[in-house]
Amino acid sequence: MLDLKFIRENAGAVKHAVQVKGVALDIDEVLRLDRELVELKQRIEAMQAERNANAKLVPKATSDERPALIQKGKELAEELRGLEPALRAHEDNLKQLLLRVPNIPHPSVPVGKDDSENVELRREGTLPTFDFAPLDHVDLLTRQGWSDPERVARVSGSRSYLLKGDAVMLEMAVLMFAMDFLAGRGFTPLSTTALARPDAFVGSGHFPGGEDQVYKIEGDELMLAGTAEVPVNSLYAGEQLTLDQLPMTYAAISAAFRSEAGSAGRDVRGLIRVHEFRKVEQYVLCEASEEVGLRWFQTILGNAEALLTALELPYRVVQNCTGDMGAGKVLMYDIETWVPSEGLYRETHSCSYLGDWQARRTGLRYRDEAGKLVYAHTLNNTGIAAPRILVPLLENHQQADGTIRVPAALRPYLGGKATLGQPVR
Repeated sequence: MLDLKFIRENAGAVKHAVQVKGVALDIDEVLRLDRELVELKQRIEAMQAERNANAKLVPKATSDERPALIQKGKELAEELRGLEPALRAHEDNLKQLLLRVPNIPHPSVPVGKDDSENVELRREGTLPTFDFAPLDHVDLLTRQGWSDPERVARVSGSRSYLLKGDAVMLEMAVLMFAMDFLAGRGFTPLSTTALARPDAFVGSGHFPGGEDQVYKIEGDELMLAGTAEVPVNSLYAGEQLTLDQLPMTYAAISAAFRSEAGSAGRDVRGLIRVHEFRKVEQYVLCEASEEVGLRWFQTILGNAEALLTALELPYRVVQNCTGDMGAGKVLMYDIETWVPSEGLYRETHSCSYLGDWQARRTGLRYRDEAGKLVYAHTLNNTGIAAPRILVPLLENHQQADGTIRVPAALRPYLGGKATLGQPVR
């Protein structure tokens, strides 16, 4: 959410953000509702002042004057009551529109319509070469007896997954490694629920607009979040923090659920796009400074890159264009990890800086050095998401006999094993 005063004074910049981010919103309609609301409030305030002044005259009035003054007071009160529904309707309508107003993208963000116009910034790591015919992750799992997609589909439907044996231990090792790694870099470990109220989704910016991606609990107001960002962003909602409490940095692990509405036919094979997964999310709440926020952006981006480097996985960093960065983002980079079977890089991490856009929605404020109450800035980035990360991990580290080489960083979490699985070729 943007400050309404900012929208009034920078309508051109906000209209440009609406255009380049592809948001279906008329800023002129927002400003019209704003003007009407201001006029309505002024009218109500004038009538309240008139009613108060009239009430002060009643005790001093003569017996002949008093009935007319009392009647006038009743008429003013009735008229004010009649304006209350219009006031509430204008406030609600304006609030709903304001929730859709996008953030202003950073000047460095390329203008584009979708992910096809994202800009590659750099590539890191060395692509693997194989002196044998490499398998994709589904075949690797199948040959080792590490998955059972048919049985789990009967239980849970399509886009479900089930891992067995060493694949389970590998998934847990990756998650634990990520938590240890981020804790070692000063991030507070946090284990959180995926359950959240609708207000939390509004606060994070997933609502309005992303309702079709969320599983709802029938008969309850709770929903299942697709990232720990949703509940963590609302932990301090409505509170006034102190400057010395900032920054708050979390490595939050949780289950995650996404309906994947609109993705029919995409990535149906294997572990790429499943409904339920586990994720370690980096979340930062910092002071209201773009300079500070951009430093934290580089920090959490660097954390994700260091994790992939430790896992010995080649990757590339891309800058998301305006049409692929989401309404609330000031700046967004994706990290895509190499998947040999497809001969391409797949998104595994998403790094976002949102300025005070989320904090305004959740009422996250603190007093700065001058004692002024200001909204904090927020950032988030993936630490590790499993099982998706297993796709490049298995494929890049497969060996000629079908076993999987374990990166050195993960061996302490797997009993010191340097390989997983049995020879199957």
